Amino acid sequence: MRREKQYLEKRFSGNRYSENRRQSTILFLIAAAVILAAVTVSGILLEDTGMETDFTRRNLTPSLQYLFGTDWMGRDMFARTLAGLSLSIRIGLLTAAVSAAAALVLGTAAAVLGKKADAVISWCIDLVMGIPHILLVMLISIACGRGFAGVVAGVSLSHWPSLARVIRGEVLQLRAAPYILAAEKLGVGRIRITAGHMVPHILPQFLTGMILLFPHAILHEASVTFLGFGLSSEQPAIGVILSESMRYLTTGKWWLALFPGLALVLVVILFAMLGERLRRLLDPASAHE
Repeated sequence: MRREKQYLEKRFSGNRYSENRRQSTILFLIAAAVILAAVTVSGILLEDTGMETDFTRRNLTPSLQYLFGTDWMGRDMFARTLAGLSLSIRIGLLTAAVSAAAALVLGTAAAVLGKKADAVISWCIDLVMGIPHILLVMLISIACGRGFAGVVAGVSLSHWPSLARVIRGEVLQLRAAPYILAAEKLGVGRIRITAGHMVPHILPQFLTGMILLFPHAILHEASVTFLGFGLSSEQPAIGVILSESMRYLTTGKWWLALFPGLALVLVVILFAMLGERLRRLLDPASAHE
């Protein structure tokens, strides 16, 4: 009786702990989504404010009136930073969605359409993954004329291979599942099996992979823009802000680069934590981690 009681208490406490972890994960996901949405919306609203110049307030240090100080043209660095983060988040969302969609289509096609299609797509995956991301993004951005379209094309076309490889492996495992084999024996078409049985099964991996693409997309967009191969200098992008601020660091104006860079790092970390928590929430194998 004592052993049974201890077993029941242990199992009950484990279930309660797992439920608390699940609730805390859901609360974190909601809070992170609200914070990112607030940054995006506020950046859009403050974009014009971040572009306003006033030479009477040049190079002011951080204060209560100007939280991140002002730059050499009297622009409010807090407004500029929010506008730059908002632009980076929007570019990250767009490029991650395009990359994830390409990965879903190509990864599924490689596993479903036969050996020849698998060989061609796998070769493309190895080719793209064999080129450093920054270099590939720069080359595609230059080929597409730089600017917004060039950055979006460069990041979108360079970040799909890793997720495509994961999806390909998942679909290859699904092809050997009993219910898939039974559907094939019953004469169900390949497209119907893929759309009706395989794609819904890999949606958790797809959503997690898409969110985990966000930090990579944001960092590469900022890096390429910082190097001068991305967004134009007229746009309040984080890469533009950091690139321009480098010239003034030696003069003691440390706040011009510190706060925008720190804000970018925090957003990237938040996206990475968001993807990891979502993976734990959706993956049954991680339910008791």
